[in-house]
Amino acid sequence: MHRPNLYSRAVVPRNMRRSAVMLAAFAALALLSACATNPVTGKQELHLISQSQEIQLGQKNYPFAQQSQGGQYNVDPALSRYVSQVGQRLARVSDRPDLPYEFVVLNNSVPNAWALPGGKIAVNRGLLLQLHNEAELAAVLGHEIVHAAARHGAQAMERGMLTQIGITALGVAVARDNGGAQSDLIVGAAAVGAQLISSTYSRKDELQADHFGMVYMARAGYDPRAAIELQKTFVRLANDKRQDWLSGLFASHPPSSARVQANIRTAESLPQGGRLDAASYKTHISVLRHDAKAYEEYDKGRQALARGDSGTALALANKAIAIEPREALFYALRGDANLKNGRPRQAVDNYTDAIARNAQFFYYYQQRGIAEQSLNDAAAARRDLQRGAALLPTAKAQYALGTLALQGGQRQAAMLHFREAANAKSDVGQKAAVQLARLELTQIPEKYIELRTGLSADGHIAIAIRNRSPVKINSVTVQIAAYDANGRPFGEDRVRFAVALKPGEIASRATALRPAGGDPRQTRVKVQVISVTAQE
Repeated sequence: MHRPNLYSRAVVPRNMRRSAVMLAAFAALALLSACATNPVTGKQELHLISQSQEIQLGQKNYPFAQQSQGGQYNVDPALSRYVSQVGQRLARVSDRPDLPYEFVVLNNSVPNAWALPGGKIAVNRGLLLQLHNEAELAAVLGHEIVHAAARHGAQAMERGMLTQIGITALGVAVARDNGGAQSDLIVGAAAVGAQLISSTYSRKDELQADHFGMVYMARAGYDPRAAIELQKTFVRLANDKRQDWLSGLFASHPPSSARVQANIRTAESLPQGGRLDAASYKTHISVLRHDAKAYEEYDKGRQALARGDSGTALALANKAIAIEPREALFYALRGDANLKNGRPRQAVDNYTDAIARNAQFFYYYQQRGIAEQSLNDAAAARRDLQRGAALLPTAKAQYALGTLALQGGQRQAAMLHFREAANAKSDVGQKAAVQLARLELTQIPEKYIELRTGLSADGHIAIAIRNRSPVKINSVTVQIAAYDANGRPFGEDRVRFAVALKPGEIASRATALRPAGGDPRQTRVKVQVISVTAQE
């Protein structure tokens, strides 16, 4: 028996190609009417995102972006206020003082800083420990202010929109779905914010941010030469190839000797003699410097836990707490170590201690919910997981919520959670995809079972199936109805594929039906999956 061909090249109708050309033409007309002046450089450029859209984009994604990077540092609120004051001083003399600027310190050891469209800016505590004076802090914040004021983030999105216009036209032409990748952990709308802060800037954008950031420094009364020393420090650290820097600031803001030389030229054109304020800076980061050892122990504890050494992780968490008992992260590390060691009840207490010190970070609720789930406290687990997911939706939380819903007999709710989690390209995402497939196979089998028809060697109509699901299938039953050229039915059959099919595998069976008048060209068939049984 011949195996029917499951793959065929689609022929694109002429009217579809004409539609693609018209779409491209309309897109071009829209682009011609979207030119505007960059508020920082004064140059004409394409603006597909309005200022109100920029602001809305930043406001919507700022909370999620903060959560994804450790949440706000709250052990020393005075430090956050200080950083915000320096940032607002620079923002007032920027070329877009009307943006609703915000500045936060994030509880993250990786030296990094970033800006979202609309003036939403963050700097990690790990970077603050590398600076020597307030002027260097002003250099960092001024640089990020320019990224927002000069629309660098918005421009990156606009370039993506232009690319998508091309992809859309191409998609019409070849009838192909071009889906985008999702973050490994974060799902839903929050993934947009994660993508925005992980985007890299062009060399031109970086030089532009350096230049105008120094201009803003001079306007605000700082010595712009601090930006030169800061960039020299970054170059030295980059040459040392320190992993924390490579995964942080250097990933999105790569330093170079060319940037140092450009900063020297810029400083020569600006007023000299501004302030550095080293003493003031030292005072404001005194708590952070005192706690530096505690965060080192915490980071080593995280590394130990990643290696599976929960005992060392717990010991290092206790050392960190002894130095700084106000830091919630340290108690969460305790909880993670206890959870790894099979002590969920102690872990719940640890996460509760963390929440008592910082009730605004998703991770503590998510982890407490997972610990409560292992203790069979479904109501408490669901409550905490939902609270954590509201702060930052993650694949891990969605998978746990899906499992709880399934255990409670709520199949539709379970599918919603698993579908969300399945967007993540991670182990959890793959597990969610399997669970989703098991649930959907009984309701929408056509999503996972691909059907093709052809002829067997002895001239009967044959059916081929392909398992497009991520699970092994034990049996499939298919209904087929045959019609002649005039649309009159002349036969039906039901075929059962009692064969185990792994994901991607194909099977074929002949039916009891023959083409109308022996001519396949005069025959039309309708096939439908009736039932599917998946392997447990």
